[in-house]
Amino acid sequence: MPTLSIILPTYNRLHRLQVVLAALERQTYPHDDFEVLVISDGSPDGTDDFLRAYAASGSPLHLTPLFQPNGGVAVARNHGLAKATGDFVVFIDDDVVAAPELLSEHVAVHRREGDDVVVLGPLLIPPDFPLSPWTLWEQKMLNKQYADMEAGNWTPTPRQFYTGNASLHRQRLVDAGGFNAAFRRAEDVELGYRLADAGMYFVYAPQARAFHYVERSFRSWLDIPYAYGRNDVIFTRDRGQTWLIPTIMKEYHERKSSIRALARACLDHAQLTRLVITLLGKAALAGAAIHQHGIPRAAYSGIFNLRHYQGIADELGGRTAFFAEVERARVTPYVKPDILKPKPK
Repeated sequence: MPTLSIILPTYNRLHRLQVVLAALERQTYPHDDFEVLVISDGSPDGTDDFLRAYAASGSPLHLTPLFQPNGGVAVARNHGLAKATGDFVVFIDDDVVAAPELLSEHVAVHRREGDDVVVLGPLLIPPDFPLSPWTLWEQKMLNKQYADMEAGNWTPTPRQFYTGNASLHRQRLVDAGGFNAAFRRAEDVELGYRLADAGMYFVYAPQARAFHYVERSFRSWLDIPYAYGRNDVIFTRDRGQTWLIPTIMKEYHERKSSIRALARACLDHAQLTRLVITLLGKAALAGAAIHQHGIPRAAYSGIFNLRHYQGIADELGGRTAFFAEVERARVTPYVKPDILKPKPK
């Protein structure tokens, strides 16, 4: 039985998947001690034929191809989990290229910390691939989180449970019920909350490095914070995470005045929101073109937060309900929830 099972869902990214697998071939961790389960989520681009040929090619990887109709990453990861045999599961995405030491670093943390830990590795900006300005902004925000965690400014929480580069004990994942396929976005964070509720804690492993070759249209990028906003309300209302919206609203009061002004002006005003996003998007592209990096940083931050708050408002029932939560957070003393506190020594 291998120590590690790598679960790698893929959809329509054959050109990138080939690079991801090549990076796994170069791992310093013993190849006989890990298996790779690649789940094709109904890919129409030749991925299935490639995986069948790869599995029969004599590759150094112990690769098992799995196939399913398109059902999303939560379904695909659960499919992989059902077939996994390793003691620990490592999640990698099909646009994430692992550094050679990634698996060794994950294993080292688990051996040091025990079975109740979720290990989070960084998703770094690739040195050889030009990201779009909006995905570059996203990656830089991630890098800031990584720097803060490495410096000990705060400890990782389920809110940082991104399954592009993460690992945990397989039985703990099975006991938690795996991923909830009802969520097409934030399905990993939702699972992270359940893992924390079950007593798991989260550790950042800066040397478990991987590079994120993210390709995402601006339209697709806009959908992400909106979906996260709606899901934040659902997690609070329906999934037992009653601390979440109060925490987000506390954080709202700590945002820059320009972000709060955007929310006040634009929430539930669709035409104005479209105009503002268009103008901020153009300003960001212009700033990036002349290497004035503060302009895209401010513009994309404004867009991302506005879309996130609109998702929250829509799930709450509108701007009136949103700002009622904002006011409630202003007048209610905030107690940091246990889920965001570091593990007791």
